Amino acid sequence: MDSSIEDQIKKIEDEIFDTQKNKATEHHIGKLKAKIARLKDGEDISIIACGTMVDHVLDARERLLKKGISARIIDMHTIKPIDTDLIIKCAKETGAILTAEEHSVIGGLGSAVAEILAEKGLTCRFKRLGVNDIFCESGAPADLFEKYKLNAKHIVKTISALLEQ
Repeated sequence: MDSSIEDQIKKIEDEIFDTQKNKATEHHIGKLKAKIARLKDGEDISIIACGTMVDHVLDARERLLKKGISARIIDMHTIKPIDTDLIIKCAKETGAILTAEEHSVIGGLGSAVAEILAEKGLTCRFKRLGVNDIFCESGAPADLFEKYKLNAKHIVKTISALLEQ
């Protein structure tokens, strides 16, 4: 990769993380780094999200707080390399993990997290939230997030059910 492109990526990442004052960990693939951000701390469940789902889980977190549920929010925008240590820490510290992605649950973030939990022999309450193995429709984003139960309202319902297990 051209060093000027790497410099531009680093500058953008640094600006994003400085602005949000996120705690980030760095991962290296060759010369490239991936930063994973912990956006909010919480004790009852870890929500690991990517893409547009980050905004939805942040909204859901506020709703969960009103119900007395403290959710840790992780923005896992880089799935490869994945932050294995952070996932292990989340499982051990909160005892529950919800992954949230706006596409198929097969072969994505949820699958990667499930693989880590299984390979490390960790047990915790776990749920993948995303689009089930179906052909999807087109439409307005808000309508699709409602239809596929990916908006904050449904995230809260999913987490409430998961924590009752």
